[in-house]
Amino acid sequence: MNKKENTDSYKPYGDLAVELPSPPPCFTNMKGRFIAAEPGKELTVAFPVFKEYCNPAGSMQGGYISAAFDNVFGPLCHLASKTPVSAMVHMNTSYHRPVFPDDELTITGKVKSKGKRKVHMEADAHNREGKLVATAHCDYLVTG
Repeated sequence: MNKKENTDSYKPYGDLAVELPSPPPCFTNMKGRFIAAEPGKELTVAFPVFKEYCNPAGSMQGGYISAAFDNVFGPLCHLASKTPVSAMVHMNTSYHRPVFPDDELTITGKVKSKGKRKVHMEADAHNREGKLVATAHCDYLVTG
């Protein structure tokens, strides 16, 4: 498959009708794919694990796992706050087991609380076997 065919078949939002602008390069570069959405409440996104994301031990580097979480929290905050004008002010990621190339990291993020200016979210990341790989929580400041 050439690169053009791969790009043409890539659908970041899958078959879900979501009210979001085109995904940013940080999302499309990781080939994120929406699996399920309950707008404003929950979002599930799958990310393939590429060997280019791996550390010397052969597992996905923690920074890429955190980036995957960030790529879920951003759109979820947008859907919850109904504005793209927000900024993450804190994210904490805990790692529980490695994930390896040719696997898939599936992240489900949930809005835990939402005020006028702050959105708090939590997420779990699992491998294809359903084993917990990492957890994260964050706070976004809605500035718009």
